[in-house]
Order: sequence, then C-alpha cells, then structure tokens
Amino acid sequence: MSKPFISVEGAQRQYQVKRGLFGRGKTLHAVAGVSFDVPEGSTFGLVGESGSGKSTLARLVLAAEPVSGGSIRVGEHQLAGLQGARRKAFHRTVQPVLQDPYSSLSPQMRIADIIGEPLRVHGLAQRSEVLAKAEELLTLVGLAPEMARRHPHELSGGQRQRVAIARALGLQPQALVLDEPVSALDVSIQAQILNLLKDLQRARGLTYLLISHDLAVVAYMSDQVGVLYLGEFMELGTREDVVGRARHPYTRALIASSESRVESAPTAMADIPSPIDLPGGCRFQSRCPHATARCAAERPLLRPVGEAHWIACHYDIGGTAGTAADAPAGLAQGRPSAAAPRQRAPATAEATLR
Repeated sequence: MSKPFISVEGAQRQYQVKRGLFGRGKTLHAVAGVSFDVPEGSTFGLVGESGSGKSTLARLVLAAEPVSGGSIRVGEHQLAGLQGARRKAFHRTVQPVLQDPYSSLSPQMRIADIIGEPLRVHGLAQRSEVLAKAEELLTLVGLAPEMARRHPHELSGGQRQRVAIARALGLQPQALVLDEPVSALDVSIQAQILNLLKDLQRARGLTYLLISHDLAVVAYMSDQVGVLYLGEFMELGTREDVVGRARHPYTRALIASSESRVESAPTAMADIPSPIDLPGGCRFQSRCPHATARCAAERPLLRPVGEAHWIACHYDIGGTAGTAADAPAGLAQGRPSAAAPRQRAPATAEATLR
C-alpha cells in the first residue's frame, strides 16, 4: 500500500455573493468539508454533475484558490500560505490538464514555445534548447516531432490535448490534476487519450486526481472514486464498490443516466439545487425517489457499508438501513474532527482495471 501523495482534510471553499444592488450577502458553499487521500501512483476519480464542486476542489488542490477551511497537502507541500520559491516548487510537483485544449493553448504561439514556456520560467531549459525538448515531449505523447513548429489551429482536438499533456509533463511533475480531460473530444479520440494517460502513469509513477461528470471515464481510469454532490461526498470507495456495487441513490442515478436508462432515475436528473439555498437535511433529498420525512429533517453522515466503502444516506439502498449512530464519534456536519476516524477513500493503489 502506497503512502498518500495528495491528502485533503476537511477542505471547504465558500464564496460571499450578493443578489442585486441592495441584496443581502449570502454564502455559496462550493466545497463543504471533504476529506480523502490519493495514494502515490494511483488515480482518485471525482464524479458528479455540473455544480457539484468538482472543479472548485481541483483548483484548491492546484493552489489556484485558498481553502476557506481545512487543509490540503500535496507531496511535501502544505498548501496554506504558499508563496515565492515554495509556490514555484509546488507547481513543479503538480500540473493541470484542462478540459478544452484549444482555449488552454495560446493561438499566437508555436507548439514548441507553448511547451517550452514553463521550462524557461522554471529554469529547466535555455531558449536554444526549447525546440529539442519540445520535440522530445511531443514524441513521448505520440505526436510527430515536426508538430513543434505548428500552431494550435493546425492540430485536431486530440492532438491539442496531447500537446497540453506534453506541456504538463515538461516540468516532470509527480501528480496531474485532470479536469474533464476528454469531455471536449470526439468519442473516438477519448479512449486514445485515456490510454495515453494510463501508459504515462505506469511509466512514470504519476498520481492522478481525475475530475469528470462521466462515470464511465471515472470507472475506466480510477482506483478510488468519490461521488460529489453540492460540495459533499455522497459515496466513497474503491472503483469496484462504488461503480459495481453502488449503494447511494445519487450514485445509482448517475449510473442509470450514463447507461441511457434515464427512466430509471427521472427525479435525480432534475436540476441541481443552488449551493446558496441548500436544502435542509440530506442535500439530495429534494431529488431522491426514496426520500422520507427523516431525510428532510436529519442530515446523514458518512458511514461504512463495507470494509472500504462509505455512503451518506440514512437508508442503504441495496443493503440494510442505517442510522446516524453508525457514524464514528466526533463526525459532525460531514466534517471530520480530531477525535474521529476520517471519512476518506481507502488507499488501494493496487486496484487496477483488467
């Protein structure tokens, strides 16, 4: 079992928003106290609808935004208060691969300069060395070296995403944050990019935090899966447990939707509530076909339903009913305390897709 390379402890991110010129300020709860570990060399998949807090959590792990509460560690770097040389060193440790490869690449720059810019900023290459290093990285991601002299508009979507991956690998990071890395690509190209990422992970021992709304992509890539809804985990566990033996109604709704069985979960596919005006009790109760009066009144806590499998639900769909007493002592409002075992995904880097 590998040690955690990314460790998120009770992370929160809140924004103060105001409606109208004279409206009173309200709090938007984008991420509401989540905890998980990503073992070194493994993939943790975050899945959920738009508005669930996935990309906000990705920005927190990248130190693009500060946490409002809790803490995050990546490698040897505690992200709170990162500045100057420490922040620069952190960005060599973890790099992003973003959703839209076209908008993330400057159309005015040659591919060699796009890949070479971070190398020069971090002192890893002189200007005269950029072209050779860019060609080397392009070869690594399956592109012809001569593409280094082209511009982004001359490449296909899949080729542009390979360039984005090459740029991220240039700093020799230990981890990548993959924020919807294939959602903007044709289905025929998606599998090629996912297989490339898996090959690179095996060859370089990379750690991945994968964000996607597509449960099929998460199931293919991930060792561990966290199902996020309105900033909180609804279900946590190994890929086999969460995807193959889903116990939370929201996870089951996502699976039904991904398999085009929308009629299986019509309530769950209604619009997601606003993270400003959160429903009382269970956050999913306004869309859940199994909701009861208890769900509206009492917020469920993450509780174990297996050796390495947790759900935040009063009623274990497909299992046995549970109560709030099943949660570890000290766990309140979905946030771990020092007195309670942390509700996190298990460290199962050994699990691989067959």
